[in-house]
Amino acid sequence: MSRKMRYWVALVLLTALCSGASAQTFWTDQGDDHLWSNPANWQGGAVPGSANAVSIDSPADTHCQIVQGIVAECETLRVGNGGMPTNLDISGGSLTAAGAYVGVDSPSGHGTLNMSGGAFSTGSLQIGWRGIGTLNMTGGVINLNDNLVVPGLTGTGTVHLRGGTIHASDLRLTSEAGLIDVGAGVLILEGDDTEILQTHIDNGWITAYDGQGIPHLDYNVTNEGKTTLSATPLLDPRPIDNGIVTPGQVELTWTLPDPCVPGQPVLVDVYFTDDYDALKEFTNPDAIQIVSAQNVDSVTVQAQAKTRYYWAVDTYVGSDADPVFGPIFTFLADNLIPQVDAGADIVTWLEGDARLGELDATITDDGAVIPYIPQWKVISEPNEGAITIETITAEDTRVTLTALGEYVLQLSAHDGEYIGTDTVTITVYSDSCQAAQALPDYVPLVGDLNGDCRVDELDMALLEENWLEDNSLVEPWFQTD
Repeated sequence: MSRKMRYWVALVLLTALCSGASAQTFWTDQGDDHLWSNPANWQGGAVPGSANAVSIDSPADTHCQIVQGIVAECETLRVGNGGMPTNLDISGGSLTAAGAYVGVDSPSGHGTLNMSGGAFSTGSLQIGWRGIGTLNMTGGVINLNDNLVVPGLTGTGTVHLRGGTIHASDLRLTSEAGLIDVGAGVLILEGDDTEILQTHIDNGWITAYDGQGIPHLDYNVTNEGKTTLSATPLLDPRPIDNGIVTPGQVELTWTLPDPCVPGQPVLVDVYFTDDYDALKEFTNPDAIQIVSAQNVDSVTVQAQAKTRYYWAVDTYVGSDADPVFGPIFTFLADNLIPQVDAGADIVTWLEGDARLGELDATITDDGAVIPYIPQWKVISEPNEGAITIETITAEDTRVTLTALGEYVLQLSAHDGEYIGTDTVTITVYSDSCQAAQALPDYVPLVGDLNGDCRVDELDMALLEENWLEDNSLVEPWFQTD
């Protein structure tokens, strides 16, 4: 079935659902928490399963939550089906649905999907059908077997892709009532959709960092056979948006824009907090401001472990009284996962009964918890005992190989909290010529008639044996059966 046909099938399904053809399992939020997994939060006192259509449309401003450890599923998901604002928050765990619709029937209803972690898998995801739909994504993964549609019919749809990744077969921005603003997140589509996405960018339907960034498109570069949409902010913030840094002193840096008047200093206000709403709502800016009207491009802050921070830089490029409000950037202060490089794959051959070789690996870590501990492990070998690792706890070590075939070794590094891993493959051939011929860039020598990687007397003998022989066709019209 084509992507277009699947799209119209989804529309027919939604029309049936919205007309009441399918019974709904309604969210009530009557439990002592807001968790999807609590039966008390659902009408009828039962958590929905894969055969249940789910509707989260009351009470007003409710936040149905899927957190780490929750495995949720439903047949069809509707968020914001009534005339009031409702939310589904996914910060961990997983949710699986046949189809999902955010901001469904009522023009005055507002459905919001807030995704900061976990995984959400569904068919088509419609943001804004006849109502108002919003997707706020800062982390996690959304996997769509079908299309991302913004908006669906007569509604309004907005996607804030501030982090995480959306995989979809296609993107349908159906009207100027739909907007996708890309930050640190990534949208990956099947096939080459660069032309239509560029049209949406030119129309202003796809923006980057609230208009203060540059959207990037590529096909078959970042992801093979796919179109990738990402963005970079004009201020070039460091730490990178949605990055991870070592706790302690953190230097925030940015690139100052050019002033409206050449030579005039560009002043900035900088805000820093671990409370996203405090920065977004801006109700008490003095409490989170760390730089006020200064011509600087960096400032040092203190970051606590396991804490997410938010910051923004407002610039005065024209008037000292009229700042340009910058986008909100974020980073997580945490122990960094060790970065492990087990080295390039190796091709070799036996010399006698064994081959002795060196493994050259590289591990980098911030050392925030304890010094990392390396560990080599044999994942696979031609037969048991065919490899001996001299020192399994050494970053660089020696190995002895005694059999032909493929060996896969894994190097891990544990820093007391996280483990980083990488693998190296060693392929052992019977001789040096076989090893050379296995290389992807191998080119036979001109004159190597017997394929032994040498041009020598044996090749000369073959040449002399066939000297002046001619096996070309003699008949001008030759039938090949």
